[in-house]
Amino acid sequence: MACQRNQDTANFVFNGKKIVGVALNYMCAVKARKVAVPTVPLVFLKPTSSYIREGSPIVLPKVFNKVAYEVELGVVIGSRCKNVSKEHAMEYVGGYCLALDLTAQCNLTAARATGGPWTLGKGFDTSTPVSSFIPFDAVQDPHALPLWLKVNGEIKQSGCTADLIFKVPDIISYVSKHMTLEENDLILTGTPHGSEAFKAGDVIECGLADLATMKFKVCDE
Repeated sequence: MACQRNQDTANFVFNGKKIVGVALNYMCAVKARKVAVPTVPLVFLKPTSSYIREGSPIVLPKVFNKVAYEVELGVVIGSRCKNVSKEHAMEYVGGYCLALDLTAQCNLTAARATGGPWTLGKGFDTSTPVSSFIPFDAVQDPHALPLWLKVNGEIKQSGCTADLIFKVPDIISYVSKHMTLEENDLILTGTPHGSEAFKAGDVIECGLADLATMKFKVCDE
């Protein structure tokens, strides 16, 4: 059953149950890190308590000493789906958003070394800043959207969703084979090359084509 795209999806920050992230999903990032191209999406989860909107600051937790920015296209699920084919996956997209997937690299480095989970390094409070909802019909092609991020006015990330290894239908189909996606869930599709650490006092700005921009101040906990 195709999704019914309605205004309820615009409240994804308040009504969503989970955030699904995809790591290492830009070819430019794979080439820069000189690692193997993933054969399946590298999926992780974030709690919805990590959401913030413009007007609130990004707060760096005391327990972390290296947190990095990652600018991303967010995909908002429009209706409940399970075991969706790639061919029908876009029918379940309710809309989009601009997002940041802030990552405690100090924690993830240790987690990768021991084979541990990424939950703490990905799911801390204020780690998922998001823009207002972008309606489905406002985006002609989600795989042709430029992304950029500045720190203190200086460009740090610049990419395009054309560089995604796993496209939006690939991700939705893959994830829905393992867990049910529900209305207002958010998928973070990955970040281009250029993710680096930032600090308290910085100002982070980012944008998605001519669809959305965001600006956040950064402070310590």
